[in-house]
Amino acid sequence: MPELLIDRRDAVSMLTLNRPAKLNAFTASLHAELRAALDDAARDDTVKVVVLTGTGRAFSSGQDLTEDLPRDKTGTIDLGQAVTRDYNPLIRQIMASPKPMIAALNGPAVGAAMNIALACDIVLAARSAMLQQAFARIGLIPDAGGTWLLPRLVGAKRALALMLTADPIPSVEAERLGLVYKVFDDETFAEDIAAFAARLAGGPALAMRMTREAVIASAGNDLEAQLVLEAELQRRAGASHDFAEGMAAFREKRPPRFRGN
Repeated sequence: MPELLIDRRDAVSMLTLNRPAKLNAFTASLHAELRAALDDAARDDTVKVVVLTGTGRAFSSGQDLTEDLPRDKTGTIDLGQAVTRDYNPLIRQIMASPKPMIAALNGPAVGAAMNIALACDIVLAARSAMLQQAFARIGLIPDAGGTWLLPRLVGAKRALALMLTADPIPSVEAERLGLVYKVFDDETFAEDIAAFAARLAGGPALAMRMTREAVIASAGNDLEAQLVLEAELQRRAGASHDFAEGMAAFREKRPPRFRGN
């Protein structure tokens, strides 16, 4: 059984973690398959949106701690190697994706899986889903970018509380905290995700790519640098076919037909 399912739906690439018996826990091989699929989606100009979700009851339970983990010269498990080899490249790849990325939480997103979801542009969740920084329960620290992402989303104090207590966050509470954009009923989750992704895929791909670029850059920019960046990106957007088409569609009172350039 493949560990990752890849399903193309028009301009949407659906990537489904497929280890349901292990609650879609991550292994080195799953990481490799996922990174390769993300590379393919990034290079394919016909892909406009990427959705990451899971099979069965969970989005993912995080790292599969039963797999043969890297060890140092003394034979001691070296989780730093696993993080450097697998999680850090994945988080960088998600954050640098030229296509909008949606994390569709069909069920629990625990440990590193929560942080992988938070690295995506938009997080959508089924009502029964929950998120959890479960690291403290097994004597570890949050990785996969969690100590950088979560404080920026909910503030340092709340992030520390969520990390130190490892308390689960139900989907509705995650929506209130700003960790999840929308919550959908379990019964209609697949259809709602497909409709949301299709709507996003019909948007102006160039403008969306530059919007992501600006938001990511804002983490390291002061206001003046960000204003300069916005002006440059807006110059490029204003010279695009999509802007001309958007203006024409507005005047003609019809839906725009964006081309992504």
